[in-house]
Amino acid sequence: MEFHGLNYLAVLVAAIAGLAFGSLWYGVLFGKPWRAIVGIEAFQPKPAPMIIAFVAQVVMAWMLAGVVGHLGEVTVVRTLISAAFLWVGFVLTTMIVTHRFQASPWSLTAIDGGHWLGVLLIMGLVIGLFGA
Repeated sequence: MEFHGLNYLAVLVAAIAGLAFGSLWYGVLFGKPWRAIVGIEAFQPKPAPMIIAFVAQVVMAWMLAGVVGHLGEVTVVRTLISAAFLWVGFVLTTMIVTHRFQASPWSLTAIDGGHWLGVLLIMGLVIGLFGA
């Protein structure tokens, strides 16, 4: 089940855990303010976006595992640090630029950014616990 340090079961579990975290984040914790900011009265999940979200999370977990695997031993500490670095360097910076050009409020950046930080850290934890 491994290829260059990748544990495919860890990638799958990490993606599922990331989706579960997103459900909690947007469904329970920040759903109401997020919907108000983006102009959605009630969130009605549709199959296509959910499938796209799952595929995207699999790719994200796969890339995180691949990056960590290229660094050496796959450990919880290494995956958590890598997840945080990737979030700051790529996810947060991209969101800040996109949201500023869209004239979105900083609160949207905070909600979405917090979500993606949580997703990456949870993925890092899962991947690190499974190891290579």
